[in-house]
Amino acid sequence: MKIYDSRLKETVEFEPLEEGKVKMYVCGPTVYDKAHLGHGRSAVSFDVVRRYFEYKYGEENVIFVSNYTDIDDKMINRAKEEGISVEELADKVIPIYERDYEALGVKKPNFQPKATKHVKEIIELIKDLEKGGFTYVLEDGVYYDVSKFPDYGKLSGQKLEDLKMGARIDVNDKKKNPYDFVLWKFKKEGEPAWESPWGEGRPGWHIECSAMTWKVFGEKFDIHGGGLDLKFPHHECEIAQSCGAFGKDSFAKYWMHNGFIQVNNEKMSKSLGNFFTLEDIFAKYDPQVVRFMFLQTHYRNPINFSDQLLEQAKAGLERIHGFVRRLEDYNSVSEMDPLRIEFGNEVNKSMDNDFDTSGALGTIFTVMNSINPLLDDRSVNFDKEFVLDQLKRLDNFFGFIYPREKFEISDDIESLISQREEARESKDFKKSDEIRDELLKRGIVLEDTANGTIWKKA
Repeated sequence: MKIYDSRLKETVEFEPLEEGKVKMYVCGPTVYDKAHLGHGRSAVSFDVVRRYFEYKYGEENVIFVSNYTDIDDKMINRAKEEGISVEELADKVIPIYERDYEALGVKKPNFQPKATKHVKEIIELIKDLEKGGFTYVLEDGVYYDVSKFPDYGKLSGQKLEDLKMGARIDVNDKKKNPYDFVLWKFKKEGEPAWESPWGEGRPGWHIECSAMTWKVFGEKFDIHGGGLDLKFPHHECEIAQSCGAFGKDSFAKYWMHNGFIQVNNEKMSKSLGNFFTLEDIFAKYDPQVVRFMFLQTHYRNPINFSDQLLEQAKAGLERIHGFVRRLEDYNSVSEMDPLRIEFGNEVNKSMDNDFDTSGALGTIFTVMNSINPLLDDRSVNFDKEFVLDQLKRLDNFFGFIYPREKFEISDDIESLISQREEARESKDFKKSDEIRDELLKRGIVLEDTANGTIWKKA
């Protein structure tokens, strides 16, 4: 099995620290606002990675951790705007993420730590860094001296002198280096604060993930993941903190980053006015369609979002669901020994190649195209249960092959569908159209394809 290591910038053989077990951490959201498409893309990408590991190694052998950032400048500013506490804001927003992620079919992490619940570990980690000579104190907080960590910049591939000031870099003219970052912010009036050896204050953004991975996994684990926008400075700073405290070979063995969501070839952002929440999208499209849309593209590649892309995903997913329904209803008239159609291994080959969901989907559509004529012919007896079993196993990580809620049709609707098929075959198009209209009134849409008629819920 091969994965692309963002730090090495190459595809490598995946070898877990402990054979047959995987420990994985993915940076979660800062819960100051609703989940947007970028959050959904990252959540679904790593949900599939996690599920595929469970598929290969067993659910009990995979530990998946993703955090909530529930204290930082954005949280404080939004809470002030709304006239509530930071804790109340988190309590309000976190259930929205849980609702939207559940709708996307994202499994809950084994552990979902919050920054505010790990202040003790954060303080202990800063103490270790202080002992190692990595910190210094200014009037507004405790800082990490990046010049003391020679590997800083290797993840993002930048040299210290070339590093640009990115999002959430602390601006302070008194810092030793412009890219030094804060570990502990001293208390300001009206802000949440905790006691520490350096004075009352709160954690910096980067330190929380280093502390929480240490709490759950210890000094080393297999995979650290997150969105490409976190590569610098957040993940770069995490490496500096954890390796500074525990040694060069500590922290994550492999790094994975998912690509951006773009709109009209520009990064999605509120400032550009091309920002979409998951709630906005779910108002128009089934969350399973959105999950399918994300997985049509390899997780490392950007997605150029549009309504057209969602419509294509909707049509593709309906083809899959229609195929599964036809397969379940199929009864061969042939008495020949059943033909076993094997394709699960080909899908696995794609997934073993850095979780290539687009290649895996290509295999599934190819198989559908080869089986549909057999469903029409009925003279070839193939083992439909074998095919269905493979699809069910693959859906353990895809999460969209079977509709979320199975839609049953009544006997009289089945009869009308059969009558329409007979009318079409006898070229009685007037009767065929009348039955189609009647079915539409009952919430059933028919689609005539080259491989037969499929139905779906209106």
